Amino acid sequence: MSDGPNALVSKIGAVLRALSAKNAAGATTTDLARDTGLPRPTAHRLLSSLAEEGFVDRDPRTGNWFLGPELYLLGQTAGTRYDVTHHARDSVHRLAAKTGESAFFSALRGEETVCLLREDGDFPIRSFVLYEGARFPLGVVSAGLVLLAFHDDTDIDAYLDRTDLTALWGPDHSPEAIRDRIARTRHRGYALNPGLVVEGSWGMAAAVFDHTGKPAWALTLTGIESRFKPTRQPELGALLLHEAHALTRQLTTTARTR
Repeated sequence: MSDGPNALVSKIGAVLRALSAKNAAGATTTDLARDTGLPRPTAHRLLSSLAEEGFVDRDPRTGNWFLGPELYLLGQTAGTRYDVTHHARDSVHRLAAKTGESAFFSALRGEETVCLLREDGDFPIRSFVLYEGARFPLGVVSAGLVLLAFHDDTDIDAYLDRTDLTALWGPDHSPEAIRDRIARTRHRGYALNPGLVVEGSWGMAAAVFDHTGKPAWALTLTGIESRFKPTRQPELGALLLHEAHALTRQLTTTARTR
């Protein structure tokens, strides 16, 4: 029996999201099949059909897939309503310039965070856990933790009850461990990731709220462990919160004037 329309759309969405996370270098059919859990022949059929419509493109030399020109055109049109990155660029730039670290802007999309902007400061050692297009589940990386932390407790409980983060991210992402970090995040106002995704790569994040008061985006700083010592964390946290509050006000004002 063939897939119904909902199942087919779900598979197409999974392929496009997986490809977006690897679009800088492209991805093979095998990569995308593995990342989406689809059989390789199914992934290939979907990619071939998407290519015919211009939604994906294939490098004839390497065989790698990339997002296609039609998605770019559609994105440009959708951006007039949904794009907030132009508001966030100044905040990201100031954070990178003032701290010397890498600064990011991420958006909440479903139960994931998606990195939209990155700017590196002048400190010569970088952390590459986050990059534009990177996706992580809520509760993973500092952006995912801070956005989860400011959901209602009932929503957090429901999410942690149905989501197993330990299989991919290890025991530090058990529900008990995440709830403990949520409590500390709420107390401080910002999230801290002490090298839980990649050893030695630390991150801090503050939530940006939409006009309804819900957490929708996050500003993040990442760097090596020695740059995030306890004596410096309050300074970095204050900078993040200042920019997050300012950006929240700006986005709220913009939404109300539409």
